[in-house]
Amino acid sequence: VQPLESWGGLVQPVGSLRLSCAASGFTFSTSHMSWYLQAPGKERELVAAITSAGGQTNYGNSVKGRFTISRDNAKNTVYLQMSSLKPEDTAVYYCKAQALPGWREYWGQGTQVTVSS
Repeated sequence: VQPLESWGGLVQPVGSLRLSCAASGFTFSTSHMSWYLQAPGKERELVAAITSAGGQTNYGNSVKGRFTISRDNAKNTVYLQMSSLKPEDTAVYYCKAQALPGWREYWGQGTQVTVSS
């Protein structure tokens, strides 16, 4: 079982999609969580981040107002709600955990999101 497993999909432009990332093998409730994307030929970039208790969030400029990150510590799951999707949002999306002790990093396997008509 991978520490982080996520699911994505295919969606049409201006549609919505929710990504989920389930954690195991570390203490999720004290971990900071984030989502990154990597488009073909480009570097991985931050999409959104959320603190362990969910009190603070941070978003990349390209997704502000369209995407929302949230978490359910009872389910060890972090979500990325994506709305008003554009073809340029097409990428592989990765979830990342920064876990105690030592803020060790865990990365999910990546999930493909394709925005196309």
